[in-house]
Amino acid sequence: MTPAGFGRRIIEPGTRELVLIPGKQAPSSAPGLVNRDELKEQIRSALMSRIDPSVAARIPPTTLRAEITKLVGEIATEQRIQLNEIEEATLATELTNDMIGLGPLEPYLEDDEVTDVLVNGPYDVYVERHGKLEKTPARFRDGQHLISVAQRIAAAVGRRIDEASPMVDARLGDGSRVNIVLPPLVLNGGAISIRKFPRHSLTLDTMIRQRNLSPEIAGLLQISARCRLNIVISGGTGSGKTTLLNAVSQYIGSAERIITVEDAVELQLQQPHVVQMETRPPNIEGAGHVPQRELVRNALRMRPDRIIVGEVRGPEAFDMLQAMNTGHDGSMTTVHANSPRDALYRIENMVMMANLNLPLKAIRMQVASALNLIVHIERMRDGVRRVQSAAEIAGMEGDVITVRDLFTFRDRSEKRDGAIDGAFEATRMRPDFISRAARYGLDRELLDSLGITSGMRA
Repeated sequence: MTPAGFGRRIIEPGTRELVLIPGKQAPSSAPGLVNRDELKEQIRSALMSRIDPSVAARIPPTTLRAEITKLVGEIATEQRIQLNEIEEATLATELTNDMIGLGPLEPYLEDDEVTDVLVNGPYDVYVERHGKLEKTPARFRDGQHLISVAQRIAAAVGRRIDEASPMVDARLGDGSRVNIVLPPLVLNGGAISIRKFPRHSLTLDTMIRQRNLSPEIAGLLQISARCRLNIVISGGTGSGKTTLLNAVSQYIGSAERIITVEDAVELQLQQPHVVQMETRPPNIEGAGHVPQRELVRNALRMRPDRIIVGEVRGPEAFDMLQAMNTGHDGSMTTVHANSPRDALYRIENMVMMANLNLPLKAIRMQVASALNLIVHIERMRDGVRRVQSAAEIAGMEGDVITVRDLFTFRDRSEKRDGAIDGAFEATRMRPDFISRAARYGLDRELLDSLGITSGMRA
């Protein structure tokens, strides 16, 4: 019911415009008796009483913002509140974001330089820019405002979040990943973590310009994708593993059938023949869960040329190795690890999680025969994500998997501005997969990229 003294805006049948149903003019407030924030809150309350949120959700954002700007001006005039044009526009934008967006987070989701948005309660919002965290002036009005935004995110993907189910993983409309934790699991009113989905996939050329890798490493990765090597990209959280996997995948042939398996779809493959599969979490009753392992197994029945697993983190690692060992050359995945050797240990442990009771040596033989290349990337202390090493898996020596470095990054010093002064260096080792590159006519290019031929720099 519309409160006395206010009108309500609705959609008039057959139109897409908001129409004001007149109400009595609200009692005016004496300027100067309350502070600026209270005046804005007064306008906000008056405006929300005049707009039907369900109607607002069906209106294009630009139209809604224009209509709300008009209403803010009308209410300010009625209640004798002095707002300049900038304040009216700012308040209108905030209200629009509250109704159909993510409130105070919306400007940072639109900012291409922001890669992560981190909410630690209603009054602490941080973002990551260029690899470094910074606190923002953004604030939610209170804890309930934060919870209402969190519930809007969950509802958009058919999930529920409340005290009974206070934790959820979701995905925004643009593909960005979201994790939400609410009280009683957190004590600060709620936490929202958003890993933004890039609008455009980075290419290896772009990553060279950003100093993420060298032209020679880019050449190695391009050739590795074209001659169907099985590649693992390792690194820590937020190190750029998926970004690098996206860039390398651009060199897969357009005639190949690719099946991707991910927890939340992030890969942006450009090839025409791609099937994307995504895991499904359990519902509130705990039923309906579809894990990555089931999807990897199912992918083997879909006649793939390559299988790309966004990230292996459990028993699906065994099925991934089986795929790589049974004719699905050129498959790729990522893994959380601190070094190439650590990545191998993690894969061994994940295979053991499959409860197959395989002896360790048998597991290592599977790993050594399935994988060809491990590329390790890190986010360094200056905020730049750099490839630290590219290493070939060169078989077994006794019970140990042999890892042969092809490229490493040497950290020389730190500049005055905090930037790391270092160099990508080739070890000039001749890889065993040179014979495979030769079958694709890429052996000369491979040797050039490794700096093995005369006159080439590392």
